[in-house]
Amino acid sequence: MIAKIDQLTVRPVTEQDLQRLANLVHFETHIHRHLDWRAPLDWVGHEPYLVIEHGEELLAALACPPDPPGIAWIRLFAVSSEFSIATAWDELWEAVREHLFNQEQPVEVAAIPLHVWFRKLLEKSSFVRTNLVIVLSWKRASMPPASDVSERVIRPMELADIEAVESVDKTAFGLVWQNSLQSLEIAFRQAAVATVAEFKGAIIGYSISTATPIGGHLARLAVKPEYQGKGTGYALLHDLLMQFQRRGAQNVTVNTQEDNLSSLALYRKAGFHRTSEEYPVYQFVADKALR
Repeated sequence: MIAKIDQLTVRPVTEQDLQRLANLVHFETHIHRHLDWRAPLDWVGHEPYLVIEHGEELLAALACPPDPPGIAWIRLFAVSSEFSIATAWDELWEAVREHLFNQEQPVEVAAIPLHVWFRKLLEKSSFVRTNLVIVLSWKRASMPPASDVSERVIRPMELADIEAVESVDKTAFGLVWQNSLQSLEIAFRQAAVATVAEFKGAIIGYSISTATPIGGHLARLAVKPEYQGKGTGYALLHDLLMQFQRRGAQNVTVNTQEDNLSSLALYRKAGFHRTSEEYPVYQFVADKALR
């Protein structure tokens, strides 16, 4: 996948590009990074991850590798101030789209654009807004007592639990929001608090939270569908909030989709309140692109 555009080269990124890619990502202005457990450079070696090169200079990069199979988030789009943003996007997206849609397995492509300039690029390329990620906050609020789930055990997550946790994740979320085994392992290693809920020796739910300067962030909470609405999610949530409270946390945040009514009800029950922070979710619509 190598193309020449007036002495510009569009090609896959390589390990030899790491330093130049790091300079592009960390020192340029027009950068889109996915809200992710992995840094943009960690995706090098996964396809498609393309750059535009002129001589020895990297002018732009676009990373959109499927993970897990079937869903490809735009992990990185970075452009040098010396290059046209629109040209960079048009050339890289065309090559990435060709790669993704020439595969046997269908792929959904999605992005959470944090900047208006990136939203405009997406909208011109047949991406449509499909959801809104909202942020809720808990500030050492008093909570109702934990639900009576005496037959279920809440315990610290262990590395050996990750495969069972992935199984919960697949059943609890639609494809767009699922995490791969590798991503969940990375999340576990970065966690400040990670727990699982067990019933009769089987893992039926889990939570993963990270630390922030003033408290914590609930990055993931999931319960198998057949156990939802029976107190397991609240027990996991209650436990992690108590852990953060013992650490002296002043604030705990969580992201969820605006249309995820069951999650919103759970978090409100625990004393979370919606903030003004929100992020639109865009997905590529292939049929629209063909019109």
